[in-house]
Order: sequence, then C-alpha cells, then structure tokens
Amino acid sequence: MKIQTITTQPFSDQKPGTSGLRKLVSVFQQPHYLENFIQSTFDSIGAVQGQTLVLGGDGRYYNRPAIQIILKMAAANGVGHIKVGQGGILSTPATSCVIRKYNAMGGIVLSASHNPGGPDGDFGVKYNISNGGPAPEKVTEAIFARSKVIDQYKLLDAADIDLDTLGQSKMGDMIVEVIDSVEDYAQLMESLFDFDQIRQLITRGEFRLCVDSMHAVTGPYAHALFEKRLGAPAGTVLNGIPLEDFGGGHPDPNLVYAHDLVEILFGDDAPDFGAASDGDGDRNMILGRKFFVTPSDSLAVLAANATLVPGYKDGLAGIARSMPTSQAPDRVAAKLGIDCYETPTGWKFFGNLLDAGKATLCGEESFGTGSNHIREKDGLWAVLFWLNILAVKQKSVQELMQEHWQTYGRNYYSRHDYENVAIDRANTLMDQVRAQFPTMKGKQFGAYEVEYADDFSYTDPVDGSVSKNQGFRIGFTDGSRIVYRLSGTGTQGATLRVYLERYESDPTKHHFDAQDGLADLIKIADEIAQIRVLTGMEKPTVIT
Repeated sequence: MKIQTITTQPFSDQKPGTSGLRKLVSVFQQPHYLENFIQSTFDSIGAVQGQTLVLGGDGRYYNRPAIQIILKMAAANGVGHIKVGQGGILSTPATSCVIRKYNAMGGIVLSASHNPGGPDGDFGVKYNISNGGPAPEKVTEAIFARSKVIDQYKLLDAADIDLDTLGQSKMGDMIVEVIDSVEDYAQLMESLFDFDQIRQLITRGEFRLCVDSMHAVTGPYAHALFEKRLGAPAGTVLNGIPLEDFGGGHPDPNLVYAHDLVEILFGDDAPDFGAASDGDGDRNMILGRKFFVTPSDSLAVLAANATLVPGYKDGLAGIARSMPTSQAPDRVAAKLGIDCYETPTGWKFFGNLLDAGKATLCGEESFGTGSNHIREKDGLWAVLFWLNILAVKQKSVQELMQEHWQTYGRNYYSRHDYENVAIDRANTLMDQVRAQFPTMKGKQFGAYEVEYADDFSYTDPVDGSVSKNQGFRIGFTDGSRIVYRLSGTGTQGATLRVYLERYESDPTKHHFDAQDGLADLIKIADEIAQIRVLTGMEKPTVIT
C-alpha cells in the first residue's frame, strides 16, 4: 500500500452552510470534488495523526462509495483509528453519541438531512468536533478558505473495507472498526428514560403508537428501541428499511411529506401516538390522535414536564431556541425562573450554551429538539421523551397539550415555505423588506402596530462571537411576530421561509386551526414582502 499525492484544482462552491456542504449527488461525483472538501477538512481541523474519528451516514445514494474514499484519505493523512457504522449507517445523533462516548477528535457525517436522495437527489458532508456537535463557524470558514486554494490531496492505494461485518481491520496503519450502529445510542437512551414505565404504557393494550422512519436512517434504531426493547408490536415501525432513495419519498417529517403517517393519525381508528423522523435521524414530528404538535410547542411541553423524566429529574439549567421558533418555550422558562436563549438557526449555535451548562434543552421550529445528552438535535430522543411523559401523566397528546395551553397560553404559530424561488427574486424580496425597516416602527397594519423591525444579530454569551444577518424580525406591540429568512439547507434555488406567531391567553380561543388563528398576520406578511408578486407563487409549497 502506498500513499498517493494527487494534484487537483479548487472548486469555488464548497462553502459549508448551516449543516455542512450540501449539493446534488452529481456535483459530489465530479472528479476530485469530494476529495477536495475532505482534504480541506483534514487540513483545517488540526493534527489528525494518530487521532480517532467517527464516520457514517444516512444510507442515501453515494453513501458507501463516499465512505470508502474518506477511509482511504484518512489513512493517507495519518488518522489512527476510525469507527464507522455497520453498512455505513450512523444517524447524526448516534454519531454525536459515539464521538462523546469514546472521546474521539470528531466525526464526519454523510447526509443531506431531510433533502431527497437517489442518483438525482442530494448528498452532504459535515464535520463534527470533539464535543459531538457541528463544527462552529470558525472551523467551517477555515475549511472553506482552504478549499479555495487547495492544490493536492492524499489517498491511500488500498482495497475497499467490508462495511457489513462487525470488527476491526487495518487500512495501511489505520485501524478501521465497524461498529454496531445502534448499540451505543440505545444504551444512552436507556440511561435517560424510564424504559420500564414506557414499556408498561405500550404493552398494556390500550395505547397504540406508530413510528414512521420514512425509509431513512432511523429504521434500525426504531426497530431496536420500540419493537425490541420496549415491546411494541411488530409493524409499529413503518418504512423501517433505509433505502438509497428513501423509497422515492422526501424524508422530511412534516405534515406534507410524512403524509402516510398523517393519514393514519387523522384517520378512522387512529392510534394514540404517532411520530416521524427525517433522513439522518435528527428531526421529529409528534402527532396525537387527530392532533398535530408544533415543534415549538413540543419543546415547551418537554421543558415544562422535564422533571418527570429520570435524566432531567433535577431540573433544567436553561432553554435555548432558534430565533424563528415560537416564544412558547420562553413562557415556560419564565415560570421556571431560568434563562431562555434566542440563537440563530443552526444547531451549532447551541453547542457553547450546552458545553457551558447554560442550557439543558434546545429546539428549532424546523422539527429539531435535543438536550445536553449529545450535541445534535435528536429525533428518537424526542419521541422517547414524549412517551415517558405520557406514561407518567396518563393523558392523551391532545389533553397534555391543552393542559399546557391552559397554564401558559397558546402561541399560534406556523411556517410557510416557498421552495425553489429564483435567487434574484428571493434577494429582491429580502432587499425590499429591509428597505422598510427605518420607517416601520409605529406603523399600523390593521389591529397590529409594529414595535420593532430588524435583521437579527446574535452575540454568543460564552465566547462573545457575533453572527449577523440571521433573518428579518418584525415584532408587534402585542407580542406577535413575522420572520423572513432565506434557508441555507437547499441545493437548488432559494427557499423563502416565513414564520408567523400570535399569542393568545384566552383559553376559550385556543381551539382554532393555526392558519385561521394567524389569518390576519398571513395577509400582513404578504403585504409587507409582496410574496406572491415577487415569487410568482400563489401559495406556499409547504405549510407547517
């Protein structure tokens, strides 16, 4: 075996977004493209010689070939030991778990999360640091800077590794250890939740659940946790075999793309509880019988009931939410007497708060929830958290949610996504909204008076770093908000996200559908941004 030094030229488009580098599969398949980015990563993260790394992905198309390339590059760059998930499968939360458990230097996650897969779909790569969390901006910026000048990469001339057989082998001087993808993560879950109590809830015969893995990475995890360890009947887990194209579906757990699960939970003889997870396992959607829980409300409910769960029985240090997430968790934090931090979108912004002990639970409105047990959002963790609370309180999902609103009030909330908007149109829209900021304070829109309008900027309370241009906020005097953002998780065009929020304290007015409760704000959002005119779209692509 010999180390090859291969001459290359930079690509100009390898700037990582909020969750790593995401492009079409065909882009990653270009000669040198993946290799350039991986070598730029190795060159930027510090000395990797003799270090341990973790490697795995969500099983999407190109996952296995990419792993073989990365293994050969790691060996050529002097990495000492790589733990890789069996079959190349390792969910994002499990990757974080394994990094932390074995004190690895970091890990490489191959996923485009909730984006479609297959030969014509998307692929992605991101680096996680030693705390198990996504690389902070200073690291991703260094990787991008290196990618713009890279002129060579290293590759070991070696045979491929058998990814399907557990155990250790050698690739040059590097140990490659194929690990059970599920075991370490399952052990961590058992340490946090009362599995005996959840098992009693599931097996008593009166409570039924349905978990949709959407042919993505959580299938093996869900089978192991719910059907084997917790005793749920066979068939509880739907679409539980990971497929390279996710069965032709879109592995995004929302009311549109998880339509099969939604039909089951809103149909005749619906089960009591339903949940879906995304491509790489870090997102979740929670449903009750004929009832949808918004991710913002989910975070608030978990926070309000955290002490019922063994892993959080001593209470919370604080809560953190992304800026577009509704302010429902803020109300729980205020009652508990703890801080609630508002961060930019992107899980990496929670890492410092978790490491510093300032926050225990974190959440994003984009169906991501997590805690200090790892440094990623965690879909199945959220499902187990909900089941543990339901087992203790012996209430339905809807009853638990209504009880919460009775105590804290309801934050009517929705996100409207306009996908694949032409970049120039999207930028024009945002520019025109920004231009209104200086004259917007005090302006009246029907019953709503503008209190502030800004482009959100975040100063990290731990390291003092500043992140600017994180989304437009328009706040009204009654606490309602409209937020506009261009998403950084797509690979084609732009996705305009519009977030709408209105607080209602009157329990007699908590029963409306969210879109009805937000109807006035929806009209105002279009009036301010001229969404239909500038996007050419009469309605959102996705409403959640």
